[in-house]
Amino acid sequence: MTFPTSVSYAPAPAVEGDFCDANPRSTVNAGPGGLVAGANGVTVGRFAWATSPNDANGAPAVVSNTGTGAPTGFLHREMQGIITTFLAETSNVVPAGFPITLFKSGGFWVLNRGSAAATIGMKAFANNTDGTVTFAAAGATVAGSTETKFICMSPGAQNTLIKISSQPNG
Repeated sequence: MTFPTSVSYAPAPAVEGDFCDANPRSTVNAGPGGLVAGANGVTVGRFAWATSPNDANGAPAVVSNTGTGAPTGFLHREMQGIITTFLAETSNVVPAGFPITLFKSGGFWVLNRGSAAATIGMKAFANNTDGTVTFAAAGATVAGSTETKFICMSPGAQNTLIKISSQPNG
């Protein structure tokens, strides 16, 4: 670990992928051997898509942060990232072959990777290339992204943590 170069006055409110509330949440049902990280791993705090090959029940089983259409779910932070890179200090990547849990609904902290600030009520859009989150008005078209059912619940600038929820009233 390197020597600290700055000190914050207050702790960070969360880490990308944390739960942001205690409202009801639900996970994606997975069969035996279902929902494992794909060849490139899966990054925590982002949307993800499940694809074939299928599990024993015939459901898509391999998960990645790349896909088309509506994402299968959101990867919540459960301290499941493993630091496997030599001399790395942190990692939010679940390595290939490891089991994961995707959430279909709930409230989470995400990093606004869009080029503009997010305001309450905007929809969260999942980037089809890496699962990152940007925000725009409901029904808008965001190049290379898919609109999700998640709604912005706290305002925030670009590259700041923002609360999203699948519950319209937070």
